[in-house]
Amino acid sequence: MHPYLFTVLLLCCSNLFMTFAWYAHLREMSSRSWVLAAFVSWGIALFEYLMQVPANRIGYQVMSLAQLKIIQEVIALVVFVPFAVFYMREKITLDYLWAALCMCGAVFFIFRSRLFGG
Repeated sequence: MHPYLFTVLLLCCSNLFMTFAWYAHLREMSSRSWVLAAFVSWGIALFEYLMQVPANRIGYQVMSLAQLKIIQEVIALVVFVPFAVFYMREKITLDYLWAALCMCGAVFFIFRSRLFGG
């Protein structure tokens, strides 16, 4: 499998775990102590790291550190929006669109030398 594709797939899986570790306790454990929620989140985050570390190692072979970071942020937004809307039942607003457009700009600028040879 191509390193770009494998990196993106691993980062998508990693972000699913990360998003649940960071935010699901707000819905599922709101009546529990924050310490318990932190330990549960750490347990979930372990699986995030088991995918994120190899993703970054593989991706760093073909991308710069800045490119890896921007890809990570785009994936985080792509994972977060459906999570917020469908799992947390948040209302989607135009702010999500504006944020996505800003991320598209970030992707363009960080990859433009690779795309246009400069």
